Amino acid sequence: MSHTASPNRAPGTPRSGPCAIWVNQPEPGQLPQGVVHRTFHSEAHDADVGYCVYLPPRYDVESDKRYPVIYNLHGAGGNELHGFDDVTVLDAGIRAGRWPAMIMVLPNGGMRTFYKDSHDGRFQSETLIVRELIPHIDATYRTIDDRRGRCIEGHSMGGRGATRLAMKYPSLFCSLFNLAGNVPRTAAQFDPAASDAYPNNYLGPDRQAYIDNDAFELLTKNLRAIRGKLRIQIWCGTRDTGHLATVRDFHQALVAAGVDHTYLEIEALGHAKNPIIDLYRDIWFDYHVESLRQAVTPEDQREQNP
Repeated sequence: MSHTASPNRAPGTPRSGPCAIWVNQPEPGQLPQGVVHRTFHSEAHDADVGYCVYLPPRYDVESDKRYPVIYNLHGAGGNELHGFDDVTVLDAGIRAGRWPAMIMVLPNGGMRTFYKDSHDGRFQSETLIVRELIPHIDATYRTIDDRRGRCIEGHSMGGRGATRLAMKYPSLFCSLFNLAGNVPRTAAQFDPAASDAYPNNYLGPDRQAYIDNDAFELLTKNLRAIRGKLRIQIWCGTRDTGHLATVRDFHQALVAAGVDHTYLEIEALGHAKNPIIDLYRDIWFDYHVESLRQAVTPEDQREQNP
């Protein structure tokens, strides 16, 4: 049964810091076509956690078919009741025959956690997504339950989190879409003299935690598993001054590492998501679809067409 949890906030953390309401009930009529709200139990938090899932048309009819999954991560301050604009575009495209049928999952990663595990154990958002939610989705729905059928994306904090998780666990995903998500050099932010300031009050006193949560360091560490295997798409508006600098920095790191990727700066647009969707809705999921197509090996094709 769904329930609403009380906010979880670390002592001394300002109101703009990490917190979570793990189950958020949708209002009547709020969920788009094909979307349901569900919960699962997180052992890491000892609490039920909400998520929304979009199931494509004919999911209930074609009972022997398995589907690829897109994990759409919300931005700072969000929860599982987000991403409905993406779902609406996806559903319309599937019904029009533009894209193949896919599942989309809208997780709840907590507010301003950046999808990281905190050193004190209060917020285990990486564990929640990677070790709990993904296995739950694969066990509950008819998914293609490996990297060949799994994409990850997000806007703002969601894009930042999706990028770091894809760099840390490249074997889980075939496609990444970072829409205007900062990609900071987290290892450089370690400052033991500022223990009460973010990220030190979140990642803790051990410098290794900062290295382990740095997308640049993870790119270098996991380069053999990323290059030529994980397709990466990064977009940001030219007026998104709060995010463009680190996005450009990561783009240059990918270039230097020889990682083929798609990079787009959208002229005259800022951080708002919907104006970007409005410009590109007809191709919004083309990149993931092509990633999924390329992830199918010749052996897979032989199995599908004996």
